[in-house]
Amino acid sequence: MKQKIMDCLTHPVKCKLIMEIHSADRITAKQLAEKYEDIAQATLYRYLKQMTDDNVLKVVEENQIRGTIEKTYALAANLGEGIQGILDTNSGDAYMQMFIQYILGFTKQFHEYCKEPDINIVEDKSGFSLVPIYATDVELASALEQYARIFEPLRNNPPTPDRKPRSIGLIITPPEKYK
Repeated sequence: MKQKIMDCLTHPVKCKLIMEIHSADRITAKQLAEKYEDIAQATLYRYLKQMTDDNVLKVVEENQIRGTIEKTYALAANLGEGIQGILDTNSGDAYMQMFIQYILGFTKQFHEYCKEPDINIVEDKSGFSLVPIYATDVELASALEQYARIFEPLRNNPPTPDRKPRSIGLIITPPEKYK
């Protein structure tokens, strides 16, 4: 099941859905459709079914509404358990696998974007950078808190015609050891 969760986290639409379900704790397909108007209804229901069949999601409530059954979804497993297990065992191999899946998620998004015939890298505000820094643990923690404060309001924005879906990632490498 951990692999199914990781597969979802590397898929842009499924990742949005999982993060929203995680945030809300329990949510209906209708609520998800209202939040993500950019996801076609058929696609939304197909992904919810796939993730339920894969035991990533579970149906926690069903209500009869005008001849149809409205399902309320929740995560079937705690997202933090897999990460916590890696931290508890300090497993370099599992951590590397998780990192590769993270990178593959971005690679897939960039690959799909770069295949489009009408990309405009500058106008689309696409990019990436690598900035080496020197920071104490306290300075780094403070910078990460600021980073989270900047992007949290954007994460909760509903889609509108002028808002484009984007993914922002942050990678902090382990401290380099200089000889």
